[in-house]
Amino acid sequence: MTQVDVLVVGAGAAGIAAARAVRAAGRSLLVLEARDRAGGRARTDRTTLGAPFDLGATWLHEAGANPLTPLAAGAAPFDHDTVRSHRCCIGDRLATPEEVADYDAAYGRFHAILARQRGPGRSAGAGAPRGGPWDATVAHWEGEVICAAPLDAMDLDDFLDTQLSGPNLLLPGGLGPLLQGLAADLPLRFGAVVERIDWGGARIAVEGNFGRVEARAVVVTIPTSLLAAGAIRFDPPLPAATLQAAHDLPLGLLSKIGLKAAGPDRLDLPDFGGLERQVADPADPAMSFVAWPFGQDHVMGFLGGDAAWALSGQGVAPLLDHALAELRRAYGGRADRAIRADVAAMHDWGADPFARGSYSHARPGRAGARRVLGTPLQDGRLGFAGEACHPRYAATLAGAWDSGLSAAAAALHATKRDSSGALMPKVS
Repeated sequence: MTQVDVLVVGAGAAGIAAARAVRAAGRSLLVLEARDRAGGRARTDRTTLGAPFDLGATWLHEAGANPLTPLAAGAAPFDHDTVRSHRCCIGDRLATPEEVADYDAAYGRFHAILARQRGPGRSAGAGAPRGGPWDATVAHWEGEVICAAPLDAMDLDDFLDTQLSGPNLLLPGGLGPLLQGLAADLPLRFGAVVERIDWGGARIAVEGNFGRVEARAVVVTIPTSLLAAGAIRFDPPLPAATLQAAHDLPLGLLSKIGLKAAGPDRLDLPDFGGLERQVADPADPAMSFVAWPFGQDHVMGFLGGDAAWALSGQGVAPLLDHALAELRRAYGGRADRAIRADVAAMHDWGADPFARGSYSHARPGRAGARRVLGTPLQDGRLGFAGEACHPRYAATLAGAWDSGLSAAAAALHATKRDSSGALMPKVS
């Protein structure tokens, strides 16, 4: 049995942030991670495509306020917004400049229209404009592509409150190595699956395939999908409000695939060039693409929402076939000559037992769930952290990191005194 001041469950961004804060305060610490690596839903594949490819989290959003921006300074962050461009197909042809201007104008009006529809319990889909030639395409982008779920499934107030601005930074080497580097000197135990947390006594006991650890405070950073499914048994049971908050913040799914060029044909797309298509229904299983990042010979493809869930659990082949079919819409047989069909990089986050989705959204009428879930229990002795807990930067690494710091602060406050009220000695 191990005894520590603070135990952290999970070594994703939230867990790493919490652990670093605890270590900086001089408290004894242990991090239990079910996977064989740190980083959580940020994972970089360096081999499949012959270049780094982020399988999950990809951008550092709103970089001016992002707590990870200064920590990534040595990783050569690049402002994607400075080169961002997009081409949009209508059927089998490219949209004209006038049509693209109409599309951009519809997009520019979208959030202002939604903001006028604010109200308790409304879904983002209920407030979205309809009927215009580009309205469904904008709704598809804002829902399935960006939020990984249909707008109808999301609370309008939460959707608006968690909107992000630029700069949006990309790291040439990927986000996985950044997080792994930040976790490198932490006391981590990999392959440690937590099964039970007994938080009814003076110390909190955490049990699993690793044995038993006791701590004065515990920070739990597993996704809401696992909390809602009861992946960890809590004794006594969690308060009804906390458990309901986990149910009210389900994970959507955004599946990402890396496609490698077969030869020199770059499909008339510039480096970082985007490709998308007009849709008549937001639920259309359309994919969007970002071509040749950093001049590499691969394309990033994205499929979100119900269409992504429909392919989850079937391996890489169905997503690869779907991506190639999408490219054929724009390029015909040229797509088959330009893109290899025998190699692709992807990770199925929907089927991943330690994720079961990509990132969270609030159900309609449940905009307050993030604050409820992020409120520590027993004066900070038991806390939850992760992107779902952040009311501003939800669904991002920034939100996960910041919530980890908040949960650590509560845990540190709870461990200042022992059960008799005496000050605890700090651990060097």
